Amino acid sequence: RTDEKQIIMDYKNALNVIAFSESQRVSNLSGGNQQKIVIAKWLATRPKVLILDEPTRGIDVGAKAEIYAIMNELTREGVSIIMISSELPEIMNMSDRIAVLSQGKITAILNKDEFNQENIMKHSILS
Repeated sequence: RTDEKQIIMDYKNALNVIAFSESQRVSNLSGGNQQKIVIAKWLATRPKVLILDEPTRGIDVGAKAEIYAIMNELTREGVSIIMISSELPEIMNMSDRIAVLSQGKITAILNKDEFNQENIMKHSILS
């Protein structure tokens, strides 16, 4: 229990989770804090690769910026992140490479210098 509480406090502080106590129900937190709790649970496993599906959906601009900062810090620490998002500007700003899928198949893998909305959309409608 002591180790568990220490892990909770460490991630609460590291990810700037705003909660009244470590025993507060996650469902009673804001959307951004709920997202940070989900990330903290995975980080506690010390992953080498983290898959984030729509990590900023439904949260405010401030919480999005915090999630992006967390993601950038993780990549600096050597964690690889696969981010899935329906927001094209988010993908373009947060990625080193983009795999474009159409009808369940990869139609292109683009490097940063190839990122533009037209190029990505062109590959997304290929069948």
